[in-house]
Amino acid sequence: MTIDRGGVGFRSERGPVLLAIMLTTGLIAMDATILATAVPSVVRDLGSYQQFPWLFSIYLLAQAVSVPIYSKLSDTVGRKPILMFGIALFLLGSILSGLAWNMTSLILFRLVQGLGAGAVAPMGMTIVGDVYTIAERAVVQGYIASVWAVASVVGPALGGIFAQFDAWRLIFFINIPLCLLAGWMLSRHFHEQTERRRHRIDYPGAVLLTIGLTGLILGVLEGGNAWAWLSLPSAICFVGGMLALVAFVFVERRAPEPIIDPRVISRRLILTTTLASFAIGALLTGITSFAPAYLEGSIGVVPLLSGLAVAALTLGWPLSAANAGRLYLRHGFRFTALIGATIATVGGIGLALVGPYPNAFVVAGVAFVIGFGLGWTAAPTLIVAQASVGWGERGAVTGMNTFARSAGAAVGVAIYGAISNAIMAQSGGAQNPVAVVHASTWVFIAAATTAALLLCAIFAMPKDRAGERAVLPAAIPAEA
Repeated sequence: MTIDRGGVGFRSERGPVLLAIMLTTGLIAMDATILATAVPSVVRDLGSYQQFPWLFSIYLLAQAVSVPIYSKLSDTVGRKPILMFGIALFLLGSILSGLAWNMTSLILFRLVQGLGAGAVAPMGMTIVGDVYTIAERAVVQGYIASVWAVASVVGPALGGIFAQFDAWRLIFFINIPLCLLAGWMLSRHFHEQTERRRHRIDYPGAVLLTIGLTGLILGVLEGGNAWAWLSLPSAICFVGGMLALVAFVFVERRAPEPIIDPRVISRRLILTTTLASFAIGALLTGITSFAPAYLEGSIGVVPLLSGLAVAALTLGWPLSAANAGRLYLRHGFRFTALIGATIATVGGIGLALVGPYPNAFVVAGVAFVIGFGLGWTAAPTLIVAQASVGWGERGAVTGMNTFARSAGAAVGVAIYGAISNAIMAQSGGAQNPVAVVHASTWVFIAAATTAALLLCAIFAMPKDRAGERAVLPAAIPAEA
């Protein structure tokens, strides 16, 4: 089919393109969590238990800080080159990670993977916005959200299978055929003719954002571990990170084409949905990264079973996401997301309450409830944000939503990891089941707090249902 929107032409077969986007989205979501159940096997082979949270944080951090940069570059060279570059970089990082010889090298190669994922995530969402109408997008975004959720929680189950057979390196090598398949499908079926325009890339903003987030996450992960909390290195990380983020805000206000436009993010709807995406990323990654280790370290659950317990999220999320469209078209985006956030908060509180009593079936039940709640929340908050802006701002808004989820996941897993490491050190170490239960319970309390913050963000969304409906036609270019 041929589509002409905003000076950009697309001659593409939408079915194969959508399948390729869903495949790449699933890959990057799965690799954020697939190592969770394999951590004991990785640590046994490579050592350095204290560094394992970096395996998650470095991937998510690299993805988060690169998303806005790739989004800007796509306006200059088109979506397809950026997406193909991201797939190639993700493939390279996967191969190198499978060949890692120690924890430091694995962390470095996960960084490469994350930089590739940073290109894949926003490009997939933006292409969906390019080739599908608003009415179609309500369904398609539900598919994408479900794939993201399913892959995020299937990851630990798949990692558990590989760990069960002491073959954790296959976690990375399995990406090779999938990346090649997705690249081939996009190369064959997606063709765009982009109107080239000169753009000014906000390099100072990109550097300050990277320094700021890296400083804060480094300080959280290594504080109380590599150095004392009240020490010069901690002060440098936290103060330096905060100063860089403050400078980033001032730079963005004056940048001709800012990475994150303060004028857009200051709108109440965009701000609240971005905060919701941040909390969703933190909550989802926190549970999928720490619940498997909790079950394995406390009651000796095998990796496969612990992964399946967390995979109960996959049952709840798609079930609600598939029906979210009907609900928000009838009752509004805020109402639908509020129901979901309430359910997720109840599930988060339940997880914190059962923390002292480890049981795989109980964790599975709570995970189902949390996934069911997030399924009502994720798609409506993204779609209403996209629909509230015109064609020229849609890419930026989509990029902010993707950035927020990745940043939330990176910051969340760093904070949860710091809590776990600090309490574990005081309680006898990772080999002590009582210490694992104690540390994990506090991590779950932090996750429940994150769910409550998600509920607050949704509650702060604009209440005007008429306004929600009015934005839909405004976001549709002259394409009828």
